[in-house]
Amino acid sequence: MKRFTLLILICCLPLAGCSVLNGKPASSPAPEKRAVEISRNKVGSLTRIGKVTVDERGSPMDAKNALQRGADEHQAHYYQILMIDETVTPGVWHGEAILYR
Repeated sequence: MKRFTLLILICCLPLAGCSVLNGKPASSPAPEKRAVEISRNKVGSLTRIGKVTVDERGSPMDAKNALQRGADEHQAHYYQILMIDETVTPGVWHGEAILYR
């Protein structure tokens, strides 16, 4: 009986811990004049209006700023950054973001 109880505990405790790590859906922040970066758990009921892709020379922060400018140009209220990664060419960063209203 002790082995069975121990087996149950070994199997169930890691599974119970998984629910603690999942992000809870949160409401999106109020729209501002500039597009606001949001995380995946804040997307909720927002409407997806497109995608922005940039290739920017400089630093990852330059690519992030270029993504925000692209979101502003498309009149998006929010954007979620999918990736910012250095390309094969040193110093050139590729970034992608989803735009929302």
